[in-house]
Amino acid sequence: MFTRNWPRHLLCLSLGLPLGTAQACGPDFPMRLLDNRGQSLAELPEGNFIFEINRLGHAITGLKNVTAATLNPNVGYGDMPDHAEQRDTAEQAGLTAGQQARVKQLRNLTDARQVEIQGADLSAELKLYLAGAVAFNAGDHGLAVEYFQKVLALPADERRLRSTWAAYSSGRALFAMSAEADAGPELLEQSRKAFEQARQLSIDGFSDPLELGVASLGEEARVVRSAGDWNHAIELYATQNLHGSAVGYTSLKLLMNDLAAMPEDQLAPLLKGKTVQQLVTASLISRMGWSFGDQPPNELKLIKLLQNSTRGSLENADRLAAVNYQQGDYTSAKAFLEHAGDGGLAWWLRAKLAMRDGDKTAAAAAYAKAAQAFPQNESWGERRTPDWDYETLQPKCRVEGESAILALQRGDYLQAFDQLYRSKDIYWFDAATVAERVLTLDELKQYVDTQVPAPPALTRQERDNYVPLPVAAKLRNLLGRRLLREERYDEAPGYFDNSELQAKAKWYGELRNDAESKWWPTKRAFAYYHAATLARFEGMALLGYEMSPDYATFGGNYSLESSELKVGPLVAEDEVRRQQASAAQPDQRYHYRYVANEFASRAADNLPHTSQAFAAVLCAAAGWNTGAEEKSAFYQRYVKEGPYVPWAIFFGERCPYPDFQNADRRYVTQALAPVRSALRPYKRGLQVGGVVIFTAIALVLINRRKRKALT
Repeated sequence: MFTRNWPRHLLCLSLGLPLGTAQACGPDFPMRLLDNRGQSLAELPEGNFIFEINRLGHAITGLKNVTAATLNPNVGYGDMPDHAEQRDTAEQAGLTAGQQARVKQLRNLTDARQVEIQGADLSAELKLYLAGAVAFNAGDHGLAVEYFQKVLALPADERRLRSTWAAYSSGRALFAMSAEADAGPELLEQSRKAFEQARQLSIDGFSDPLELGVASLGEEARVVRSAGDWNHAIELYATQNLHGSAVGYTSLKLLMNDLAAMPEDQLAPLLKGKTVQQLVTASLISRMGWSFGDQPPNELKLIKLLQNSTRGSLENADRLAAVNYQQGDYTSAKAFLEHAGDGGLAWWLRAKLAMRDGDKTAAAAAYAKAAQAFPQNESWGERRTPDWDYETLQPKCRVEGESAILALQRGDYLQAFDQLYRSKDIYWFDAATVAERVLTLDELKQYVDTQVPAPPALTRQERDNYVPLPVAAKLRNLLGRRLLREERYDEAPGYFDNSELQAKAKWYGELRNDAESKWWPTKRAFAYYHAATLARFEGMALLGYEMSPDYATFGGNYSLESSELKVGPLVAEDEVRRQQASAAQPDQRYHYRYVANEFASRAADNLPHTSQAFAAVLCAAAGWNTGAEEKSAFYQRYVKEGPYVPWAIFFGERCPYPDFQNADRRYVTQALAPVRSALRPYKRGLQVGGVVIFTAIALVLINRRKRKALT
């Protein structure tokens, strides 16, 4: 058994010891909202930087997103991806073999004018572009710009292949020139316009196999940032990110690093810009620079300056409120929320602040509005909790999950379950706890019958490949197991997710009914023994609790730390009573093994103690690995009550099948054994007396026959 509260390095070390069949440190465990209800309601989870920056940019109509052809997730702003191989491949496309050879040859020249001379057999577009490219590589950026502009001066139908390339390369050359001594700001403006032109040419359908239209956004952002326009640079990078370029995302992260490292006197003026504020707020909400432990000094500096720069600002109010809430400044959070509108985040924060004020009614109403406001498909990705659990954060599901805590507290158990169940796998552990421990069996069955139709069964191949069950199938399995545990055998089989389990559930129910209804003891013993065997070896699938204590959700391979539920501010007394009433009997890990032991004992109770079946049943139960104490108890009972059998030396290890048929004969011998034992001292006298009595009876019968013959 592995518990979540072990230090992870000790857990990994322990699994290297020869203690079982586990092969790894175990899975990552999803967060449980009901585990610490107060904490779940109080915390505002960190946001997601990717999601937040997607709010900053604006997709450009007609500009295609990047594809796998140029996607490079490891490139940051200020760096150029290595396009050499991609460029060479793209330059060869659409050319004859002779043209391909000539282009490759010209690429290796170092004199642009020689390219123009030797490339006379190529089209003007190809020749002029290659000359500009050679000039660029030689560091003659002015000459390169001349050649690129010549390409763009050609009639449109004569430059379909290299127009986008020429405009993009012209922008790069102009930017390089702007860094040279005595260069004026007009070169930066010309560079920016060249990148705009490249983007428009891509939109207009000119060849763009290297997806330079999207790349131009990052290049233009670098230009405007050099000119001191951080706000426009952030917008361009955010737009590049929206079009699928990892360069945009990485560049914004690096921009944040630059901002955080700035001295306060340089950073404060920049934070007055709306887009800079939004980027910094996105980073702080997402805790991009830290997760747990002490907050870095640069983060604290950013927060202080951001608060000073946003006083009276109504822009981004919900995000600013979130930053203040996460920092524990609830007064400022409330102030920003007055201007935050009706978005999902704003209502979520209002619910949390209402809980802090002790107003559960207002909190419940705010949670309901937050759940309505958040889009169903909004996702903030995955996060780690301080306990190192993971959470797939979909705000709508999280809000409904927190609302379920309040519904439980006020006794609206079905509403609470429904809100948790709608999250599907995200908060399945919480939904399962409510389903099998809080709802009554009839409440759960009514919900499943009306709202959870059976999904298509997994194929044998899917099950062999460990394809996970849909959450609907998991809930129906949970109900089927609960029905079997509560002895509603006829109703249970149809809820199991495959025909094999359904057949086993049906057989288990028949055996349990036979064990209670058959009048002949051996028949009852047969039913008890086979029910016990099913409980022992199929118990996880047929009887196990989805959560504590069996953890069928993990196939019984792991367990989670759990504590006793107690009445408190967020836990009502009625819920505690319901959970106590639905606890496993006994409330121990693999509880169905103890159920199997009990059935095996009842099977033995219904067998003659002198029979092989009696010994074999006890032998089998002793080997079921419930525990040393239980194994010893079965063996001691055999020693005290059972017959000698030659295989007793292997008791609990090599056990024959119980011979129930021959056990019937033992009822007569077992019943007569005490009488025979009592009469044994009088054996000789009884034998003589028996002969006398037999002789007398025979004479009487002979005389009676003679009298009948005379008459």
